[in-house]
Amino acid sequence: MTKKAVLINDLSGLGKCSLTASIAVLSVMGVQPCPMPTAVLTNQTGYPDFYCNDLTDKLPNYITQWKALQLKPDGIYTGFLSNEKQVDFILDFINEFKSPDILIMVDPVMGDNGRRYSLFTDALAEKMKKLVSKAHIITPNLTECCILCDCDYNEVISHRDEANYSDIIKGLGNKLIELYNVDTAVITGIIQNINGTPHICNMAVTKEEIFTTQSPMIGKSYSGTGDLFASVVFAGLLKGEDLKDTISKAVNFIEASLRDTVDVVTDRNDGIEFEKHLSMLI
Repeated sequence: MTKKAVLINDLSGLGKCSLTASIAVLSVMGVQPCPMPTAVLTNQTGYPDFYCNDLTDKLPNYITQWKALQLKPDGIYTGFLSNEKQVDFILDFINEFKSPDILIMVDPVMGDNGRRYSLFTDALAEKMKKLVSKAHIITPNLTECCILCDCDYNEVISHRDEANYSDIIKGLGNKLIELYNVDTAVITGIIQNINGTPHICNMAVTKEEIFTTQSPMIGKSYSGTGDLFASVVFAGLLKGEDLKDTISKAVNFIEASLRDTVDVVTDRNDGIEFEKHLSMLI
């Protein structure tokens, strides 16, 4: 039977991110997405203005209705969460629906480029750490990795051009495994100069191995690339694919999409031109 995955994230009408991105990716990869929107937005929050309908108080209905329907999800994937109450609900949801074979992935969306997002208070960050400890795999960017490890982002990137930079990131990955007892930590969005050319690197750390993918920087930062990357990895692992293979697939998919995006010169808030490349994921 087709595997079912619960996707807990916001739904933005414009911006090609969060649930909009994840539903497309999981569907084409042969996994049934079961979306649970935490909020419905006219467009993602990077635009100058947006309207948001917060659904926090509606979330408990999912436990009631899905338990009555005897849902047995094969996976749970959480993304952007806007308040402590949402985190508490997800912790309850995981307790209600967890099973020995379920795959839980947490994308701890908290910040980027060395800064926390404005709504992420210390209290919310501590709640997110508790949620991370329930996951099998986490996909923080470097900023979020530093928040989870309680280390200084600027100190870390000050070593970017040094030979031991990768070793510093490896140390952070191992710390995530130790602190939160996760099976796999994939640290994304690591900018590193390779042979004088800026590259985006992703480092996967498990208890058994560490490996890195590298691709040249193309264009600028775009909405939804992290959601697309995490969705490909999540769906691939749910289907039993090798971690290294599914991460490579995600990187190649996003790289191809970025090249098309640069050609059409879109606003970064619009997201990337990924639709025509979905066939790469089949």
